[in-house]
Amino acid sequence: MIHCSTVEARVNMVSQMMTEPTHGLVSELSRTHHVSRQTLYRWAHIGRDALEAAFGKMSQPQKPSQSISSLVLTLLLETHASYRGIQSMLKDVHGIQISLGTIASLVKEAGQRAQRWMSQQRADMPRALALDEQYSSQRGKAYLNVIDVHSGHVWASIPPVKVDGESWILLWWQLQEQGIHASCTVSDGGMAIHEALKQVQSLPSHQRDVWHILHLAAQVQGRLEHCVKKAEDRLTIIQRQAQRVADGKKVIGRRPSADVDGHVRYIAQVRSIAEGVSYLSQELKRLLEIVVLSANAHMGILTSQDRMAEIETIVCLLEELAVQAPEKMQTHLRLLTRHLSLALPSLLLFARSLDERQHQACEQLGPHAISLLAWAWQRRKILGPSTQELLQSIEPAWRAVAEPLFHAWETAVRASSAVENWHSIVRPHLAVHRTLSAGMLALLAVWHNHRIAPRGLHEGLSPLQRTDASIPAMNWLTVLGYPAQVA
Repeated sequence: MIHCSTVEARVNMVSQMMTEPTHGLVSELSRTHHVSRQTLYRWAHIGRDALEAAFGKMSQPQKPSQSISSLVLTLLLETHASYRGIQSMLKDVHGIQISLGTIASLVKEAGQRAQRWMSQQRADMPRALALDEQYSSQRGKAYLNVIDVHSGHVWASIPPVKVDGESWILLWWQLQEQGIHASCTVSDGGMAIHEALKQVQSLPSHQRDVWHILHLAAQVQGRLEHCVKKAEDRLTIIQRQAQRVADGKKVIGRRPSADVDGHVRYIAQVRSIAEGVSYLSQELKRLLEIVVLSANAHMGILTSQDRMAEIETIVCLLEELAVQAPEKMQTHLRLLTRHLSLALPSLLLFARSLDERQHQACEQLGPHAISLLAWAWQRRKILGPSTQELLQSIEPAWRAVAEPLFHAWETAVRASSAVENWHSIVRPHLAVHRTLSAGMLALLAVWHNHRIAPRGLHEGLSPLQRTDASIPAMNWLTVLGYPAQVA
């Protein structure tokens, strides 16, 4: 047995492994010297490092720590990278050796800076706020998010907490302490949000998101059409069964039926129900638009009271259809009716806020002129395409009335799309990191609030600038105390 406890023996083995080893050399050395293969590879790695250190390893110079911090944070947020991905990228592209612990400490420090920045946010006037929960992997817990409806500015985003009224109340108080107050709120109708707003006396100004209702109506419509298709597909089977009966054979199958005429009447019934719901859904969508033209030109545009009466009629008609519908369809129709009935009290809050402005404009210009302005505003992308360009094409005598009216229509709050957009930003980071800390959420919020839109309606502006036009464009790294330009 050959022992390898001496330095000479180890040097001999490492030398053999580093000088073009033949196939099977490592296995032979392992058997001969009774040393594991892992140990041999480790010794070879140590020997290679020693040689490189002795003869001077060619490597790229280390960048300053501030520059490394900027690189780490940029890779983390811009590319949704994991810590290991950041480590690999820095080594392969920049020649920077950095440990996972160092990366974690850099991110933690930046998160603390971001949290301080978020806690110092202020609003100089009441804002329209979109509220929503983004559920996490922890059962019964969710991220609570508060986003500015008009600018997309992130006012608050906190780690997973229990989804109940108390959690939302605490977050609401925190925002009020920072001087952030709501002119109105909008959400998808969650019970926890409803309970919290009721406790803080903000429920009267809470708008129910119209798109969630319309989405539910579209889902129900799709299920009803699926029922119609299944009934139509079953007709050929029943016709074959009827042919068997005509031939003197017995019907077969789990639910055999040979009544062709009865099934044809059933198809006509379910098709009629589906078409009725489709018409009512289209009417509901029309009534939930920002501005709705009256069928009578002398009446101008519909008021919130008129819309409410129309939607209540739609609810009654849906209930009648549910009674007439087959049992398979009744469940879907009752689901839609129940959700629409519960949402109705706060579904037209945006329309009630427009009534006074529209009434004043109607008194100044008359219903015919207001109808024409509403018609043009509905087609502003074609006639404008911007509102200012649309105003220039209007009779000069009308512009003083049309401009504030257009502004009221543009700023009407009826959907919580802003908070859904924030969810889409958070979701990729959740997929990489599984869970996000308060510091990581604050980092994301600071990055998002300072990110300048490269295209689209808000091209050249950040959410922070859309909230307050007097704020200059600033790089998010500079705000946190890091150099903006990375060499």
